[in-house]
Amino acid sequence: MADTRGVLLPAYVLADESGSMGPYQQDLSNGLVSLCEGLRAEPMIAAKLRLAVLGFSDDVQVRLAVADMRTETSLPKVAIRGLTNYGAVFDDLLTRIPSDVQWLRGEGYKVHRPVVFFLSDGQPTDGSGWRKPHGRLTDKSRTPTAPNIIACGIGDAQAATMVEVATRPEFAFVAKPGTDLGRAISEFFQALTASLVASGQALSSASPQLVVNRPDQFTMAIDEVGQ
Repeated sequence: MADTRGVLLPAYVLADESGSMGPYQQDLSNGLVSLCEGLRAEPMIAAKLRLAVLGFSDDVQVRLAVADMRTETSLPKVAIRGLTNYGAVFDDLLTRIPSDVQWLRGEGYKVHRPVVFFLSDGQPTDGSGWRKPHGRLTDKSRTPTAPNIIACGIGDAQAATMVEVATRPEFAFVAKPGTDLGRAISEFFQALTASLVASGQALSSASPQLVVNRPDQFTMAIDEVGQ
């Protein structure tokens, strides 16, 4: 068997671009810039990651296709628009992730289970319609490349919904009541960067694992649901 070129962790950032995020567009942009620059500052780690940034509202739009941040020069730009369609997210990922993984494998890489970082400030505007594609996406028997999903809710996003979106209860977080949304967005991206750096380091260890850091001013959503 041919030697692989190395092991990669594909990471997808799903950023809510719905109308209610309008006042925080600059915070979103700043967070994405800090993420990209943080990975560029760690080239040994960035070599093990491939980053994609997707903006969602009524649909999903690519802000950064799966990229090697050591060589990627462009920065993702968000565009505020529309409603908060969760179903569009999971429908998109159902085709996007298997296709990306197949492409990376075709390039000679071994690919770890992808990870999705989901950030929303609202409840889904498509009712319960998102649950079916979400269930298909996260079912490893139907989708062998099923991702780990980390869900972070701010604003009107409810803890119970974040627990449903996340693939494990400890992967669901909500901003503490009264937290400034701009600050929450910033801390989401700081924790995301730290999680990817730590996960990239773990890929080289004897026990590679996904590392998920809780953002400051966030609590575990499962704790909120229980109250």
